[in-house]
Amino acid sequence: MQYSLLLHAPEPGDAEVTPEQLAEFQTAFDLYAKSLDEAGVLVAIDILQQSTASTTVTMRGGASAVQDGPFAAAKEQLAGTFVIDVADLDAAIAWAEKNPGAQYGVIEIRPSAITYRGGEWLTPA
Repeated sequence: MQYSLLLHAPEPGDAEVTPEQLAEFQTAFDLYAKSLDEAGVLVAIDILQQSTASTTVTMRGGASAVQDGPFAAAKEQLAGTFVIDVADLDAAIAWAEKNPGAQYGVIEIRPSAITYRGGEWLTPA
């Protein structure tokens, strides 16, 4: 089953992180990524730019509305996604517990409903 581990965390400027702490987290995320890869469960990882770099698009009544910045004003923003393919929710929880972001943010685990790979739409088992 494919799951996305969604890291919600304070923006780097809001978190008052020292350069030393940042270096520690970068090392921890590198080790985490390598452990996911070595376990054969890693599909993809994306660490996102700050929410100020985001653009939102909505379609209402056939008209497009494009807005700079995040949709929701909140202390925590979506900071990264970790897509894994594991046997079940218990395995996804175990990997989420190892995510360094869980130390300062929240890891939301969400199963994939539909995946597009190799030119076709797939429903994960």
